[in-house]
Amino acid sequence: MEKPKHLILCCASFRMKGEPKGICHKKGSHSLLGYMEEGVLDRDIDARVISTGCMKQCEDGPVVIVMPENYWYKGIDSEDAVDEILDALEGGEAAEERLFT
Repeated sequence: MEKPKHLILCCASFRMKGEPKGICHKKGSHSLLGYMEEGVLDRDIDARVISTGCMKQCEDGPVVIVMPENYWYKGIDSEDAVDEILDALEGGEAAEERLFT
């Protein structure tokens, strides 16, 4: 199996005891996972979309991280926001307006 070039990590708000906390899941991060995966496949981006536990950045959620670039994005709560990230990734850039500052 070949390793993907990118990992797209999406906060799903789960913590140690398995219960959702925080804000990312309340703002729809779960429902966007499928959209992200479809976008990656449709655009033929060499990436895997992964749901994670809480990233402890609740005030800025939903949070998405693109690795290995270490781009931390905040407020990813819509298909348009996901499209901004994927468009930038296709171009080898960051979606500057969504980055943590």
